[in-house]
Parts: sequence; structure tokens; C-alpha cells
Amino acid sequence: MLHEILLSLSGQPSPLFGTQTGKGAVAQDDFPLLSPPEKALLASVAHLSRLHAQLRKHASDISSVNPSVVCRSVSTAIVGTHLSEFQKKILEVERAILAEDSAYVGGYGIVPLSTIVGEFAPWTRRMEWLWDIVQFIQPQRKKSERPNGSTGAALIDHLRTEAHTGYLDIKEMASHLETSAESAWMKQLSIWLLHGDLPMYGKDDFFIQEDFDCEGDETQFRISSHLLPKFVTTQTAGSILFVGKSLNHIRAKRKTSMTGISNAPVTLYREHIEQLAGLKSPISHVKLSSAVDCIRLSLSQSTLSKLLPLPKILEILDLLHGFLLLGRGEFAVALVSHADARLEENRRRGLTVASNGPTGKLDSLAIKEGDVATALVQTWAELFALQKEEDQADDQLELARDLLSISISGRKKERPMTPAQNTNPIAEISKVSFEDLLFPTPTQLTAQIRAPLDLFISSSDILIYSKIHSYLLGIRRAQIRLGDLWKRTSLRRNYPTPWGPPRSNSAFGQDRLKAGRERENARVRQMRPIWATSSASLFVLSEIGTFFQGEVVNESWQHLREWIEGRSSPTRPASGSRPGTASSSKPQQDCGALSSDHVSTGDPPESGSRTMGRHDPEALTVAHRRHLASLVQSLFLAELPFTNTLRGILTDIDRFVALVIRLENTQQNMDLETDEGVVEAMIDYAQEEREIWEMLRSTRSHVERGMKDLVTSLRNIDDSRSGEGRGSVDFGTGFGQVGLGPQREDSTGPSFSHYMPRKPAGVDRLLMKLDFGSLRTGFGPEMSAGLAGMQ
Repeated sequence: MLHEILLSLSGQPSPLFGTQTGKGAVAQDDFPLLSPPEKALLASVAHLSRLHAQLRKHASDISSVNPSVVCRSVSTAIVGTHLSEFQKKILEVERAILAEDSAYVGGYGIVPLSTIVGEFAPWTRRMEWLWDIVQFIQPQRKKSERPNGSTGAALIDHLRTEAHTGYLDIKEMASHLETSAESAWMKQLSIWLLHGDLPMYGKDDFFIQEDFDCEGDETQFRISSHLLPKFVTTQTAGSILFVGKSLNHIRAKRKTSMTGISNAPVTLYREHIEQLAGLKSPISHVKLSSAVDCIRLSLSQSTLSKLLPLPKILEILDLLHGFLLLGRGEFAVALVSHADARLEENRRRGLTVASNGPTGKLDSLAIKEGDVATALVQTWAELFALQKEEDQADDQLELARDLLSISISGRKKERPMTPAQNTNPIAEISKVSFEDLLFPTPTQLTAQIRAPLDLFISSSDILIYSKIHSYLLGIRRAQIRLGDLWKRTSLRRNYPTPWGPPRSNSAFGQDRLKAGRERENARVRQMRPIWATSSASLFVLSEIGTFFQGEVVNESWQHLREWIEGRSSPTRPASGSRPGTASSSKPQQDCGALSSDHVSTGDPPESGSRTMGRHDPEALTVAHRRHLASLVQSLFLAELPFTNTLRGILTDIDRFVALVIRLENTQQNMDLETDEGVVEAMIDYAQEEREIWEMLRSTRSHVERGMKDLVTSLRNIDDSRSGEGRGSVDFGTGFGQVGLGPQREDSTGPSFSHYMPRKPAGVDRLLMKLDFGSLRTGFGPEMSAGLAGMQ
């Protein structure tokens, strides 16, 4: 029976243990003479035998079919190392029995069964633990069920947890399997860090993945958080992504023989290998971060300094600030003007084809891609026409016309991040949309980021810029439309001019002048509340827009630019709060160009050449995303109550302005009927005027109520931020972007000199201006009640 026991322990089928009986049971029919103690001893042997057979089969299946290289490595280590040690133990026991070793063989050649069972007793715990590991890797499923195995990252984390145990043998086994898993993972990481390629085998289990949802010819990559081991920090993961993307981009451009890249060697290649080879299991997150930082800095100093020069980075950032953040005020004015012109043209076209039926009318009023594209083309034409012949060529305007585009935004295309990313920067922005203010159909102004700048600015960054642009442009558009009301002469003055002599000297002329004065006086009394609401609304929006554009956007951009260029100017005068123009921004551009020349020529310490040594491309990317995060919070885009209230106000103001314009046209037609006898038989203008006034009073009350709610929401923001001491929102921690990590300011580490965004003025400053303006204009509850009583 001994040979049957040893054969069964080796994983061979044995009649000693029935295959149809339960776990650990012994066949009863073939061995009826076994005593109960012998059956109990053989039960543990049967359990170990079945564990060995199942473990070997299941681990072999994992090694052959599992898509994860890490899981295959662990299963191979289980079979090749630990199960082999168990097999060696069986051979040692068999060899000792054949040699009649006294430790196993007693008197008369008897081998006690308890001795054999005791010899293999420690292996029961080990086999059960190994079985739990292979079950964790790939649980047993029925054939009809789809297998749902573990990822390599989850397995590494699980083995690290299992290593903390009180059993020394289990700890050693867990450490050995952890070494195998991390070695396989490091091979995948080395391929990405050294060559910029995804691993050929098991790439679906690697935390760097191709992003197939991004549009464009360039291959995009992202980080899948569920495939990232816990010992890899967010900052390290971002650096790994940046290094691999850079190498992949360089290799792709070498194939196309791009100038400046084809002959740019990747230096310190041997040092890169030594850095990775020095990482021993268990891998420390500190050592891994240090190795990745060293590789990143050496790559930045050699190749990326040519691939992403500082002047090119400053150029694209200046463009984004000037056009998407409305730094150039004439662009916003021209875009709003031509968008309104296209809408008016569509309206007139709809009235022209109204005779074709309601279907044709709706089709003619629909906003198409050609309409929004034409508005942008006309905007560029106007901006170029504003340039004088003696002025220098505006290279930024040429670049903006080449890179910027406006299109109808489809909700299905708004995918800046993957669903697996739990920390999504876009998720922090309020869901209230401002994209349908310029046109009735949601539109987006976006910038096409070409290689190699896509290493610095991602599609998610451009989406944030687009959202900020729609937000700021909505406020600016409301200001423009409210201001245009004062340009309508017939609403503010007696227009056209009343009759003069000799016609006014007659009795008929006197009667007509009297009737005209009475009519104008009645209209003036009716319009007083309208002008009061318009003035107050324009004041509130102007103060908020001035705060956003001057204190937040412009000041933050100047602060970021000074950090990039290595300049510090504590006594720098504050920039204007109004949006700039092409002429007002020329001194800044010249300064930037000078700094860029210093960078390229390597001028003395005050220039930007030293900055490139301090601020490598990844540090600049982190700084840019910190800048975006600070903008989102300072512009209150993350505050849902404020954005919801503001969106409602902008909608009400659009309706308010449209009703005032419609009232003007109706009153002009009424005057033609009364004064000139031009009668429209199909339209009752008097009834229409009464309906317009009714809607206008209701809309005016909505606007006034919205303004008060807006100020209330600002006070709530001020109270919450001052009470909680909340700082800048950190968007850089989102996976798929460069992580920010700890804010270290020491100059000894490889990732020192992190950018700290400028802290703008508090909400209390804006509230003081609004409070002072409400006292000056009288726009308050008392004034509103008085105006209502005048109607």
C-alpha cells in the first residue's frame, strides 16, 4: 500500500482513493479491512493527493491560456518550483524507505503509516495556500461560464498582502511568487521605458493602454487604473506614461524622417538599463520613482530638449490663452458678432421659405456645420482686416487660424478619459453646459494639437479649455448684447425727429406733436424699469467678467509664464482687468520671444536656458495642469449652484434682449400705422405689444431674481471656502495624465521645483464691488418694488 500512497501523492490516480467519493475520503469497497484510525490517516493523504493533482492541472492551464504574463509567470513558478519541491520530497521519502532508513522503517521492515503522514503534514497548509493562489488567478468555472481571472496588478498586490503572515514557509513562498510576478512586470515596464513599445505578450494586462477612442492619426496612450499595482504612485505612473509616449513619438517620427528627430539619439541607454536592473523585489515605490525620474531627466536633457523646445511650448500656451481664454478681446467680440449675423441670416431665410410649409421652415432654421464654420472664417477675416500695413505680421493670428476650429459638439464624442479612471478631471467640472449660448446648437471651439506638442497638451486639456471658453464667452456675449440695447436710438430717444416748422405750425401739426409727446412719455415711463434692469444686469455681469478675465485668467497666465521663463517680478504692476488686444499683447510677446532666444542660445543665468534644466517637459506638463486646475476652481466652474444660476441668468438675458428688440420693431410698425397710414391687415400690433409687455415684465422679474440668487451663491462660495480653507483643486492626479505627487521644493531631488499656481483674490473682493454697485445703482429689493409700482 505504500507505493500506492506515494504514487497518489505524486498526482497519479490510485484505487486507494476513490474518484467518486467525497473530499479526503477513502474507497470502502476495495479496502474493507482498514481500521478507523487508518482511514483517518489516509484521509489527509487523499486530500493532499487531490490538491496536488488539481493544483498541477489548474496551474498548467493558467500557464498556457491566461492572457496575463504576470499570472503565467506565477503559475509557472508554482509548478516549476514549489510543486517540484513537493515531488522531490516524495522521492526522498521513497529513497529512504527503500534504503531501510531507521527514521521511516521499524522492526521487521514495518513502515508506520503515521510516520509517512506526519512527514507530509506541513505540505497540506502549503498546498491549500497555493490552491487559493491559483483560484485567485483564475477561479474554476463551468464550461458554459466565461472565465473571469485576476489581473497581474491585483495578483502582485495580493501576494504582497499574503507575505505578511505568521507562517515562515508561507511567507517564503509568497515572497518567491512575488519576485516572479514583479520580474515579469518589470520586463513589460522595461520594454515601455526603454523602447516606447507596449509589450508584445500580455499587453492587455499592462497598465499602459492604447486609447482607440481618441481621434487623429497619432497613436494615443492612457493609464488604466485597475491594471496599476499599488506600489506605483500616481506621480510615477504619469512619468512612466510620459517617457514611453516620448520614445514612441520619436520612433514614429524617425520613420517619417522628421527634421530634428531622425538624428536625435536617446542617450544614457546603458544607465537606463542599470537603473531598472537595480530594482530588486519587493520593489520599493521610492526606488522605482527615483529610477523613473532619472530616466525621464536624462531623456529630457538629451532628446526632449530638441523635441519640445521652450519657445514652442510658450507659443502654444500663449495661443490658448489669447483665443480660448479670451485674452484677445477683439476675437470674442468678432466671434459673437458674426455668430449673431449667421443666426439672423438663418431667421430671414426661414421667413423667406415659410411658404414651403413647416418642414422647410424648420430645415432652414437648423444650425449646420457650415454655419458655425462660416462664422469663424468671417471672424478671422475681420481680425486680419484690423491689422495695419505698418504693423508687423501677427504670427499668432496665423497660427490660430490654422489650429483653431469650431464645430457642433456631439455628446457621444465627449470622452476625455476612460471610464476606468476613477479620478477624472472633467468630472470635477460642473455638468451645466454653456456650449449652446453662441449658437442654439451646442458648439465647441477646439485647438488641434499637433505632434510633438501632444506630449505636452492632451485632448482632455483641450476639452477643459473648450469648456472654459464657452463659459467665459457666454458671459461676454451677454455683456455685448445688453450693451447693444443702448445703441438702439428709437428706444432711448424720440426717433424719428418730430415735425418742425412749417408743418408743426398748423393745427394738425400741433395735434400730432401733442399725441407724439404723450406717446413718447408713456413709453419712457414704461421703459424705465427695463433700462434699470438692463443697467443692473450689465453691471453685475461686467464685474464678474472683469474679475474672471483680469484677476483670474490674465494674472494666472502671467504667473505661469514667469515661472516657465524663470523670471520673478514681485513689483510687477498688475495687468489690466479687461481682455487684451493684439496691440496690447505685443510687449509681452516680445518679452517672451526674447526669453525664448535666451533659451535657444544659452545666455547667462537670468535667461530661460537654466529654466529648461530645472523645468523638464514633464514638469512643465504638471505645471500646466496645475494651472488649469487653479483656473477651474477660481472661475467657480466646479460650483454647481453658481454655474446653474449663471446659466439661467444668461438664458433669461437672451430672452430679455430679444423681447426688447421685438418690442422696438412692433412699436415702429405701430407708428407707421398711426403716423403714415401703413396698415398691416393680418397683424394686430397693439395686441402684440400688450403680449410683449406681459412677457417682458415676467422675464425682467426672472432676471432680477437671478441676479440676487447669483450674489447669494457667491456669498455661499465665500463662506464655504473661508470656512473650510479649501485650496486649489488638484486635477493632475487623474490617471491618464501626469501625476502631481507630493509638492517637493528641495533642489536635490530629480523632480524638484513643482509649480504652485497663483492664488487669486478671494470672492469677498468681488462681493464688495457688487455691494457697492447695488448701493450706487439702487438695484435692490426697495428699488425693484418701486419700479414695479410704476408699471
